[in-house]
This record gives sequence, C-alpha cells and structure tokens, in this order.
Amino acid sequence: MKQADLQQRLDTLWRMESPRLVARLARMLGDLDSAEELAQDALVAALEHWPQHGIPDNPAAWLMATAQRRAIDRLRQRRLHAQRQTQVLDEQQDYVMGADAQDHVDDIGDDLLRLVFVACHPLLPADARVALTLRLLCGLTTHEIARAYLQPEPTIAQRIVRAKRLLSERKVPFEVPRRHELTQRLQSVLDVVYLVFNEGYAASAGDDWTRPTLCEEALRLGRVLAGLMPNAIPVLGLLALMELQASRLRARTGADGAAVLLLDQDRSRWDWLQIGRGQAALEKALELHDGNDPYVLQAAIADCHARARRAEQTDWARIATLYARLGEVMPSPVIELNRAMAVAQAQGAEAAWPLLEALQHDERLQGYAPLAAVRGDLLARLGRHEEARAAFEQAAELSGNARESQVLRARAAAMPSGTAR
Repeated sequence: MKQADLQQRLDTLWRMESPRLVARLARMLGDLDSAEELAQDALVAALEHWPQHGIPDNPAAWLMATAQRRAIDRLRQRRLHAQRQTQVLDEQQDYVMGADAQDHVDDIGDDLLRLVFVACHPLLPADARVALTLRLLCGLTTHEIARAYLQPEPTIAQRIVRAKRLLSERKVPFEVPRRHELTQRLQSVLDVVYLVFNEGYAASAGDDWTRPTLCEEALRLGRVLAGLMPNAIPVLGLLALMELQASRLRARTGADGAAVLLLDQDRSRWDWLQIGRGQAALEKALELHDGNDPYVLQAAIADCHARARRAEQTDWARIATLYARLGEVMPSPVIELNRAMAVAQAQGAEAAWPLLEALQHDERLQGYAPLAAVRGDLLARLGRHEEARAAFEQAAELSGNARESQVLRARAAAMPSGTAR
C-alpha cells in the first residue's frame, strides 16, 4: 500500500478509534494528557510497522493492544518512581492481558461513556466542555475546532489545557456518575452535544450558513450515547431531534451557498431515510411514557415539519401546542418567540402579536437577531411594511452570520413602499 493511501486509511481509523483509545487509556492511567500521548504513540507505531508488515486483520484491536502495552509500561515506571503498590499494577495487567476480543468490545462502551461524562463535567465552563468533547470524543484537532468555531487556535488550545488541568486538580474520577448524580450530569452531556449540533446547523458567525461537519460529529456522539443508554428518554429525544433536523441540511443552502429558509426549501432534497431514523427514535422515547421531556418535545416539533411533504401541509396548530408545553417544562423566552411564530402561522399575525409584544422588553432577548426577524415577519403580515423593513434591517445588523444577514437584508429590500391602512 502506498504511503499516501496508508496515511488516509490511518486518518480515518484515528477519527473513528481515537475516542475509544483515549477512553481506555484514561481509565487505566487516570490522566487525560498521558492517555492522549500514548494513543498518539500507538498511531506512530502503526505508521512505522504497517508499511513493512502489512495492515493487520483488525487494525483497531492492534492499536488498542499497542496502546495498552505502553500504558502498562507507564504504570510500571510510576510504580518504580513512586513505589506504587504492586497490587494496583497486577490488577491492571490482569485486566489488560486477560481480556479477549469480546471483552474489548463489551468494555469499550463503558470506557467511552466514562469519558463522555468526564469531558462534559459541570465544573467546566460550557465553552471548555465543547472544546474538550470535540477533541477527545470527536477526534478533531485543535486547528479543526478553532476553524469550526472561528476562534484563534491558541484560544481553543488554552481552553483544552485549562479544562484538563481543572479535571486533574479536582481529581474528577473516570467513572459514570452514581445514580443520584446521573440526571444532572447527563443533562450536561446532552446540552454540550446539542450545542455542537446547533453550531453546525445554524452557524452563529462567519460566512457559512451551516457547518455540516459539526452536525455529523454531534450525531455520532448522540448515536454512541443511544447505544450505551438505549432506554434513556432524553438521549433518545435528543438523537431524534438531531436526526430530524439534520435531514434538512442539504436543503438549507442553495447552489451558491445562500441560506434557504424552512418554508422555501425544496423538500425533495430532505434525507427521508434520516427522517425515518429520527422518527423511530422519537417513537421509542414516547413508548417509554415521557412525552414531556424537553428534547422529546422539540423532536416532536421537528417531526411535524418532517411529516409535511409541502410547506402548506405543516400542522402549525400542533406545533404551537407543542411549544406551549415545552415552555411549561423548560421556560425560555426563545421558546416563547418560536411559539409566537407558530401561532402566527396557525392563527394569523394578529393572534401572535400580543405574544411578541410580551417579549419585547425581556432583557435576555436584547440584541437577539431572531426577535427582530420575527417582529419584521409579523409586521409584514400586518401590512406595516416600513416598520417591517426597519425590523429586518435591525435583525441583519444583529446577526453575526453573513448568510443570515444576506437573507434578512433581502427581505427588507422586498418590502413595498408605504404602509397599509
């Protein structure tokens, strides 16, 4: 195999297997930096060994075995330097050397789940959780994370370093939380995964309307979590929500990269197989008898859109009802803003206007581009075109995304002159 072909295959394998390698090594060593270092060493060993001896039948197992041998050597060194108890090393050796291939498959899931909870630990700031998750669990480089979030690479690197240091200083155990902590910690994990997905689905800044790579990574994490926790309702709800939303990614941009809003999308470009996967996850969550989980409710809203083969078939009345329920279980001005838009679609702008007016002075929405955009939409429906134009222009100014600003300015320019009476 040519060196370039080998490098490409290794790059793919690394993206797929590095989370499992780091997870296993971190549990053995209790140290993320050492785990990453030894995982990288295993990759270098493959680059040196495979061109001469060929790619093994199970390259992932080869990488794991190589990395674990190096971890055992590291543990021996620690024992010698710190007079570590012989029992600890013997237990680690028995654990590694006594495991067969099936043991690896069964236990890797547990290790990966531990790493998910460590990377998304609530003691870390939200931006650090996202960066560490993308680094450890998605296999992205610091450069790729910085590019995805339009941040300087040193900034991302510092976040990752600080996060690891904090985890080490606080001696955060590499374990799945105990039952009484699980709900809170799981919520942190799901929030981070959805943050990553949302940044890919609707980029907060930059020249691109979407960043599909981030959506793919978030989906991969969601699928892993659903495999490890198959009866966790919030996990199923989030996975359903992401699958259903991601099914629209191809239709969200035109051939020139311009943003295409939901009601204007060519629905033949939606991924109907992915919609089916999302609907199956949603159905399973609902079978577990909790239709009031926030992620399940959001997935149900996305499902309403997915069931409408044409925009005019959308069940806006049900969407408005679902937003009302969502606002009860997870109060948020953003949810109320979305409910106002759904009510406008279902009952008209006059019915939605009081809902919007109630949000106008909410400090949490000050400087929030979607608030101005919805105001522009309702004013346009009411025939108040000059005010609508000003609202769309304000929304364009507030948006940090160039593609979104372009759409909003186009809507402002399309407003007729004068105001209907």
